[in-house]
Amino acid sequence: MNRRDRERQRPSREVSPPVAPVPTAVADRASAGRKDAEREIDEARVGVTLGAVARELLECSWNQAREAITRGKVSIDGKVVTDPAKRLALGQSVALMRAAPRVDRAESVLDSAAIRYVDEQIVVVDKPAGLSTIPFEEGERGTLVDRVQQWLHKKRGAGANAPLFVVHRIDKDTSGLVVFGRTWLAKRHLAGLFRAHAIERRYLALVCGHPSRDRWTVDTILVDDRGDGLRGSMRGGPASAGKRAITHIEVLERLDRSSLVRCQLETGRTHQIRIHLAESGHPLVGERVYGRAIERPIECERAMLHARELGFSHPSDAERLLRLTADIPVDFAAALAALGGSKTEW
Repeated sequence: MNRRDRERQRPSREVSPPVAPVPTAVADRASAGRKDAEREIDEARVGVTLGAVARELLECSWNQAREAITRGKVSIDGKVVTDPAKRLALGQSVALMRAAPRVDRAESVLDSAAIRYVDEQIVVVDKPAGLSTIPFEEGERGTLVDRVQQWLHKKRGAGANAPLFVVHRIDKDTSGLVVFGRTWLAKRHLAGLFRAHAIERRYLALVCGHPSRDRWTVDTILVDDRGDGLRGSMRGGPASAGKRAITHIEVLERLDRSSLVRCQLETGRTHQIRIHLAESGHPLVGERVYGRAIERPIECERAMLHARELGFSHPSDAERLLRLTADIPVDFAAALAALGGSKTEW
């Protein structure tokens, strides 16, 4: 029997009529709007981070929770939030939606306007609030150093893949100027300036209340634990137990229940300005860590601190002085106006 005869003897198979496919966009919208888990913030969870709640909802590791948030899979009161460090308030509803579309990658691209100065030795960046300067934990991506590296590779071409050298950083919630070295020479030069306190750094801050003085200097020894689990100034004990921290503070404008102040750093310790302002009785507007003792804190989306001015000698020429200024960001300007500020620039 040849092949043709065998084919004729095979039983015929019924073919089902084609099924009309569900339009992809409709299916995506339906699945994207479905909540896999949801939790309302009660009194016991007030102040916890979005990352902590997402970890509970997902029953996963911290890294997996952070990744879900940064990819746009978690919302607060129906609005996608991509900051794992976002603190939660009473009554807010946190929802997990695994099928939600991934957040646009364009959000992780650094705006060219943020590059305030760049040459072969250094790059100075105006960091937006809510962005970590460097990875906080292993595996964290999308930090400022990552985005600057991507920008350099895209805009500057050959040689832009060389590593950036971190010589200082500012808090995630703080906006403003950060300088990176692009060569070993620049790193060594800048690091030496920071060690010698030969860098000009001035910050603008919105603080709670009205200081009794127009100008004052805070000079303390900062320790990792002041006795309540928080960093702060040491009360007694040997100076060798901590690091000396000096901040010069000037009141620029007195506002509604608050003040706009300028802080000039003589040293640059972790959380130095936040601690010194809080210990002076005037924590930052939006401060959630060091402002617990104040009776009437002023709530805000973030702690209102902005690294406004940065000045230093150039690595290739010590006689060449660079002084850069970063305009106050939109959220800072809005908070200033809401508190009765008469100016938008200082």
